[in-house]
Amino acid sequence: MIRNQWYAVLDSKELRKNKLLGITRLGEKLVFWRDRNGDIGCLFDKCTHRGKGRILSNNMVQCPFHGFEYDTSGKVTKIPAIGKKTLVPYRYKVNAYHAVDKHGFIWIFWGENKDEYPPIPFFEDIDEKFKYDTLIDHWPIHYSRVIENQLDVIHLPFVHANTIGRGCRTLIDGPIVKWTEKELQVWAFMRKDDGTKPKKPEELPKPKHDALLHFRFGNIWQNRLANAFRIFAAFVPIDEENTIIYLRLYQKIWRLPVTGWIITKLANRIGNKRILRQDKRVVITQLPKKTKLKIKENLLQGDSPVIEYRRKRKELIEKNNI
Repeated sequence: MIRNQWYAVLDSKELRKNKLLGITRLGEKLVFWRDRNGDIGCLFDKCTHRGKGRILSNNMVQCPFHGFEYDTSGKVTKIPAIGKKTLVPYRYKVNAYHAVDKHGFIWIFWGENKDEYPPIPFFEDIDEKFKYDTLIDHWPIHYSRVIENQLDVIHLPFVHANTIGRGCRTLIDGPIVKWTEKELQVWAFMRKDDGTKPKKPEELPKPKHDALLHFRFGNIWQNRLANAFRIFAAFVPIDEENTIIYLRLYQKIWRLPVTGWIITKLANRIGNKRILRQDKRVVITQLPKKTKLKIKENLLQGDSPVIEYRRKRKELIEKNNI
């Protein structure tokens, strides 16, 4: 995992008000809570959740063993055994992550605390006009492998032969891969195999339409099928061998409140679920479970989005994981 990045780690609906939630994310046992003001706390699950724990009326979290009270920064504010008027020493503190609720997700900044945090890397063109439905699926593989699968443009005619890959032409020109300040963008061009070699990216005209695939570090991706129709995913690291995918269908084609929601849910729960399972069967068999820039593979021109992801990932790890 890459330090000093925003990660979407939970669907907002999973974190209920005034309830502690202990989970593993990014290889760490964490405890989350939403206080009475709606603010999010995220602490290392070291003391506060060894039992059930509870949220107090002053929005602190209390350890059930010895009554220690913690604020959202991880600082112990009260130790009953030493008396309420005794100043708590600074060393009584557990690590905490800055956490916020935005765009229907709970996000944490997985790194050092800052006076000012970078913007959350959500896609600006997905606004409140979109209706969406969320699928949650667990994959026993490192999250980097799951991301690579969604950047792979040459697997569609084979892994998805009877769904989204039906009728896809197998020869890939390009693909064109571009880094912007915020994201990796991918354009793919499929055509019938006529015996010629795939065209190189520099041999293709400049695209006149938006990129199909968009990926942003730490862990979000979208397939921009149309202005009013998107497939979105957050690839949430549990640990080195497990990932949770939050897959969303966003649409603003069917806008009637009830009808639009029903269509969105059915399309996601039936269509996207089937596609996701096709990918899962293949991806969870990959070895090693965790990707890196150079593995014993014979890569193709069509693998350039995966290669670019690996290159940038290595760069960010070297820069941030010190």
